[in-house]
Amino acid sequence: MFLKPIAAKLLAKKVSKSVDAWSKRPVETQEKVFKDLISSAVSTHFGKDHDFKGIKSHEDFIERVHVRDYEGLRPYVDMIINGDKDILWPGKPLYFAKTSGTTSGVKYIPITELSIQAQVEASRNAILLYINETGNTKFVNGKMIFLQGSPELSEKNGINVGRLSGISAHYVPKYLQKNRLPSWETNCIEDWETKVNAIIEETLDENMTVIAGIPSWVQMYFEKLKEKTSKQVGDIFKNFNLFIYGGVNYEPYRAKFEKLIGRKVDSIELYPASEGFFAFQDKQNERGMLLLLNSGIFYEFIKADDFFTENPKRIALKNVEIGVNYVMIISTNAGLWAYNLGDTVEFTSTSPY
Repeated sequence: MFLKPIAAKLLAKKVSKSVDAWSKRPVETQEKVFKDLISSAVSTHFGKDHDFKGIKSHEDFIERVHVRDYEGLRPYVDMIINGDKDILWPGKPLYFAKTSGTTSGVKYIPITELSIQAQVEASRNAILLYINETGNTKFVNGKMIFLQGSPELSEKNGINVGRLSGISAHYVPKYLQKNRLPSWETNCIEDWETKVNAIIEETLDENMTVIAGIPSWVQMYFEKLKEKTSKQVGDIFKNFNLFIYGGVNYEPYRAKFEKLIGRKVDSIELYPASEGFFAFQDKQNERGMLLLLNSGIFYEFIKADDFFTENPKRIALKNVEIGVNYVMIISTNAGLWAYNLGDTVEFTSTSPY
């Protein structure tokens, strides 16, 4: 019974030391990621088109690879969809994360073995750093629910296609399988309202300790629980003590959630996307999230105020300033290069970033 909490604390300490090591050497860490990305993709179609062989510095990269959004990347993605390999990254991606865009319609974001491993590791590390900071392992032996999309996948030319949350469902560690809800069958229900009702039936009498998901999804779950029981969530699940969320700004939901839960619950904010897992909250009492510098993503930044000027300046991490709104540009081990995913960020600290 006590093995899991002890093991979790030991692993948390180890992971915390590892994160501490690279977060204290941010510039060197990002320089290594940059070099590894370029050298790995030098023989790809994109690498040849953009003379990756000649890239020795960030300045060389800026000169050869212009910032692009999905539309700019689409010709290369279409090649992969058509069955070609070694296009954006060596070989073929394991998955396409299917997303809906306002300007590009359906997007197919490549996910490689390396990038999905980084996603899974980041999710795990966020929880482990929380354990290391707080010492709280009460939730480890309880039931955990991750509200997510269907894990059922389709296929395009031998590449599995699905929503990121559904793809992630295939990577729940074995040691969490017994604790994890909902069941696979319930998770595969497509209609969201039907799915939430089924989740309520499965979880209502369980010892729920961790609840995770996009706030809008979790809100619906909480509201239906209250509607069914006339109780606050904190009274239904007496041992619920950790809420994990991401995907959208939580502030508009905060007051509503506090009312629905009825008591204080620790929380961890995540910053995942189909394009990569970028940051997670590493301190309970500090604003902001820790930028993940060692996860196969090289970051560039453009001041948001300058973004639509003729030749906006792209800067590396070492040159960012606190309190400035930046458009975040990423290059990744899934084959996204100088990619603008449409997000803006602001640094609250540069030690660590």
